[in-house]
Amino acid sequence: MDLRGANVLLTGATGGIGQALARALAGRGARLVLTGRRADVLEPLAERLGGRAIAADLADRATAESLLDEAGRVDVLVANAALPASGLLSEYSIGEIDRALDVNLRAPIVMAKLAAAQMADRGRGHLVFVSSLSGKTASGHASLYNATKFGMRGFALALREDLRPHGVGVSTVFPGFIRDAGMFAEAGVTLPRGVGTRSPRDVARATVRAVERDIAEIDVAPLGLRIGARIGGVAPVLSAAVQRRAGGHRISQGLADGQRGKR
Repeated sequence: MDLRGANVLLTGATGGIGQALARALAGRGARLVLTGRRADVLEPLAERLGGRAIAADLADRATAESLLDEAGRVDVLVANAALPASGLLSEYSIGEIDRALDVNLRAPIVMAKLAAAQMADRGRGHLVFVSSLSGKTASGHASLYNATKFGMRGFALALREDLRPHGVGVSTVFPGFIRDAGMFAEAGVTLPRGVGTRSPRDVARATVRAVERDIAEIDVAPLGLRIGARIGGVAPVLSAAVQRRAGGHRISQGLADGQRGKR
């Protein structure tokens, strides 16, 4: 799909990765509708990029539908908004569980349903879900986060097949550890030697490529992490054992500690 002149609705635009996505999409000639919770960040960003800003909190169940109404015509939906959800399930209240499920999974599904109906009628459009390698391989101390990201992957793959006859593409982007911005960077976790990172710009470039080439899935991570994700998909018990020996639980716990209070 050609992004020049396309109307793009981007959620989670106020975070560092969201801002990189917004700049990359604008650079390809897209007309942006940016949404996020922080109007103080959202509005100046939209003004700089010549787009529109709609402040919204996707934890409110009514927001997804009202957001699509206010956005108007949507040619490309980039569902990037997400809440941190690392840590033991026992550490979460029922309300926090509901909030993570609503923002990370329910809202993208509802928005995809509404946007895809428009796109299918026109025979043109694209849906992008910015997920995580946690949607391909499970980790200790991350059961809730894994649940939302595994769910998103299954949803996107099935929806891609359903929408294929209607000329609508569906892609999922799977970042690994992203430096400088996002949940991992904000948690301040130190990775073991040899575990690499990627940048927000790498995520943005992958997202643009997914739309323009209609790619089903793109991993944004060094080779070692991509291989680990594949092993996690075909041999989850082996993957869990390797992660234990490599101290993976310390990374997950560090993420949980760094994210506490933001969920």
